[in-house]
Amino acid sequence: MRAEKQYLIAEIDSHLKKSDYVILANFTGATVADVAELRGRLAAEKAEFHVVKNSSLRVAAQALGLPALDHALTGPTAVVVGGKNSAGVAKILKQFFKDKQKVEVKAGILSNKLITPKQVEQLADLPSLDVLRAQLLGLLNQPASMFVRVINAAPQGLVNVLQAKVRAAGAQS
Repeated sequence: MRAEKQYLIAEIDSHLKKSDYVILANFTGATVADVAELRGRLAAEKAEFHVVKNSSLRVAAQALGLPALDHALTGPTAVVVGGKNSAGVAKILKQFFKDKQKVEVKAGILSNKLITPKQVEQLADLPSLDVLRAQLLGLLNQPASMFVRVINAAPQGLVNVLQAKVRAAGAQS
């Protein structure tokens, strides 16, 4: 294998190792300015957009044991990798496609499982990681607060009865 090809494969290999997800995109029709804008948006999630050769991507993916991507490796291909928030990255791609109509998702890999463009879109529709954490904390907190109310109800009932007796005694005098 030529040294140039080995370098390209090693570079793609390093990109693929940056996160537990990979999103493949077709960027036909996107201008240099469009790609620069997309890279800027992705930087907010610490994600990266790299144009790659299909043959080099195929070899690197096989070497890492990723699912077969042959069906998605036609035409120009870019990989989106990096960052920990795959849903946030999918949201950015979905919004960019909606705004520009130039970049489309071909396929994705999430935790070593191949996902379809439709599933990437569903991933984009998930709430952000911070929102999910807040919802989980709310669910965990809810039983505790209900428990406190139940525990507090018995003494509060006793206080209410005593106050009623005091009022009744005060009204009789």
